[in-house]
Amino acid sequence: MKIVICSDAWHPQVNGVVTTLSRTRDALRAMGHEVTVIGPDRFRSVALPGYAEIRLALLPYRRLRRLLDALQADHIHIATEGPLGWAARRYCLQRGLPFNTSYHTQFPEYVHARYPFVPLAVGYALMRRFHRPAQRTLVATEHMERLLQERGFTHLARWGRGVDIALFRPQARQPAELPTDLPRPLWVYAGRLAVEKNLPAFLELSLPGSKLVIGDGPARRDLQARFAEAHFVGYRFGEELAGFLSAGDVFVFPSRTDTFGLVMLEAMACGLPVAAFPVTGPLDVVRHGETGCLHEDLQQACLGAQNLSAEACRRQAEAMSWEACTQQFLAACRPTPDARE
Repeated sequence: MKIVICSDAWHPQVNGVVTTLSRTRDALRAMGHEVTVIGPDRFRSVALPGYAEIRLALLPYRRLRRLLDALQADHIHIATEGPLGWAARRYCLQRGLPFNTSYHTQFPEYVHARYPFVPLAVGYALMRRFHRPAQRTLVATEHMERLLQERGFTHLARWGRGVDIALFRPQARQPAELPTDLPRPLWVYAGRLAVEKNLPAFLELSLPGSKLVIGDGPARRDLQARFAEAHFVGYRFGEELAGFLSAGDVFVFPSRTDTFGLVMLEAMACGLPVAAFPVTGPLDVVRHGETGCLHEDLQQACLGAQNLSAEACRRQAEAMSWEACTQQFLAACRPTPDARE
């Protein structure tokens, strides 16, 4: 099958959407499918205000139309609701082509967090309009599916997430950049440093030991100034990221808005239990009392998670493969009998 994925989130961005699409592309190719990802790197673009690492394609429709006409895909998947997503949606509707979408990010909540004067209802109305013509809208978890159903979304299908257990694994050697006498336990966060990630909820906690923050983003300067006692090491990738995760004792995930939280799986693969709020994402990833602790009091979640089994965390991660998730994606590519205009 010839598959085209259109996404406003693509390399060199660093986030869970890019990781998911990259792994899915690689798994599809390994299965013998021809896959092309069309991202902002193919277009003139501008930086998202306040978030320089995210580039938005400028007026992409005409170039995108030429690319899609030339590719003649068997299936088009629209991964994001940005300029490229809307342009791909327009292309499919004008040509009467069926397509799927996916819901990776709770944009209404993200926009509301940055601009509280924008009501959630307005954001969700726009998201419903975007996804309504799709044959299927793919979501990562049961809780996300239920939330969207309550918001009036239809034609939802499941597309889970996986983890590379060969890369993310427990390691005995501590990264050289971490002081050898760092007080324990070591509480770790990894991901974007942005307002929607709710980092102060973690960094303000009075916890024994030390805090490690892996990642970067528009909030880093402010967070580093406010929480000078925490160790900020910037983005890390591949083996280096796995090494930093393995150095920790508990992974703390303070976000209330993520649809999944892929990094939680990567941390568990490295043997770290997770402390998080009982919200969409953690509720589907973490087995409370076994591979993590979920509590509305994040301090209690952290203290409850620190004595959980690293082996149990690793076992759960080992059951989550990218191949199985990609089979779900592929199954959703089949045309539906009720394909709409």
